Amino acid sequence: MFERPQTGERAILVRIGLGDPPSDADWDEFKALALSAGVDVVGRVAGSRQTPDPKFFIGSGKAEEVRHQADVLGADVVLVDHPLSPSQERNLEKLTNRRVLDRSGLILDIFAQRARSHEGKLQVELAQLKHLQTRLVRGWTHLERQKGGIGLRGPGETQLETDRRLLNTRVKTLNRRLEKLKLQRDTGRAARKEIPVPGVALVGYTNAGKSTLFNALTDAGAYAADQLFATLDPTVRRVQWSLCPEFVLADTVGFVRELPHELIAAFRSTLLEAREAQLHLHVINAADPERTERMAQVEEVLQDIDAARIDRIEVFNQIDRLGESARVERDDAGRIKRVHVSARTGEGLELLQQALRERLQKPIYRGPLTLEPSAGRARARLFSINAIRAEKIDSKGWFKLSIECLEQELRTICRDCGVPLPKGVTTPFAPMPQEGGGYEQA
Repeated sequence: MFERPQTGERAILVRIGLGDPPSDADWDEFKALALSAGVDVVGRVAGSRQTPDPKFFIGSGKAEEVRHQADVLGADVVLVDHPLSPSQERNLEKLTNRRVLDRSGLILDIFAQRARSHEGKLQVELAQLKHLQTRLVRGWTHLERQKGGIGLRGPGETQLETDRRLLNTRVKTLNRRLEKLKLQRDTGRAARKEIPVPGVALVGYTNAGKSTLFNALTDAGAYAADQLFATLDPTVRRVQWSLCPEFVLADTVGFVRELPHELIAAFRSTLLEAREAQLHLHVINAADPERTERMAQVEEVLQDIDAARIDRIEVFNQIDRLGESARVERDDAGRIKRVHVSARTGEGLELLQQALRERLQKPIYRGPLTLEPSAGRARARLFSINAIRAEKIDSKGWFKLSIECLEQELRTICRDCGVPLPKGVTTPFAPMPQEGGGYEQA
């Protein structure tokens, strides 16, 4: 077996359509993946087959074409846009005498480059080791000690067995560390559950604009770039808008077609931010001609992590690239099910805020409230939450207010300040101890 080269900056892309030739959209995504990994694409080989070839996947003729192009163009890595079996990967490496990476290996490499947090690095390393476990056979034989002869007699353990033992030890260590981090995340989620703050998670295909939308809604300044898997580590922010209950917004890792199962397993604790949310904002690139397929692939990943059951609003982003105007679409029940926005220009964000208010909304009181002259504290509290829409003072100094605010906030203010609730409030006070052991109830 040849010694694999350490470099990998010049790449040939290979994609074979099964039944039909590969589409331009598939090529564009695969090239974007390669560029995200930092390689220089110098050529590509395309074709179509009815079924994969057991030996090379792409067939012997295409394999020879790949070898010829790699020699002519000076490529030092071959990227194949298909999941290869370990034997197919080794056969292609032996024929081309170059490093071969399938789609899963390429995505794992991108994740390894982008991971920034301690947990993210551990998750990526675990996924890489699990991927490597099936690819150790005949990778090298230079340290084997079972051949016999002078200087070759050893402890009876081949290099392959040594590598497997060391790899399994490292996998166990990573699993233990990730389990501790998972407990920390679970503790944080449990603490958030004790406070009635709903969770909203941004989900969607990679590079759909989730991080840009997250920044537009929260001013968080999270890293956003026009590249696949720009961010891996989830970012969580509390959001408080007028006439909307406080909620927690989470920006999660993007999904992609044929996301490696090793990554789904390794990032399961991170993806729990999506599974534990009360509402999903499914961010979709409205300008993507393959958006229907992308939506189906996101749905598949959500099914894998048991998150497809969660309530969802579809956010069609990047409408500025289509020249469309912002709008909302409602379902048969009258609920907003789809919002068309541009996170980059800000167009339609007020409609998205409206959709979130409606979906997360608690009862709102809109109506009059009369306060006696001594209730200045209650009046100030109402001003602080921007609840007062109009105000008059009668001849006796009483405040005649027209207010609009969440009933929960109004109940709290009236209770704290000793002010009677107006008749239009539909839900009562929470029980509050009074002198003599009784409870006040509206």
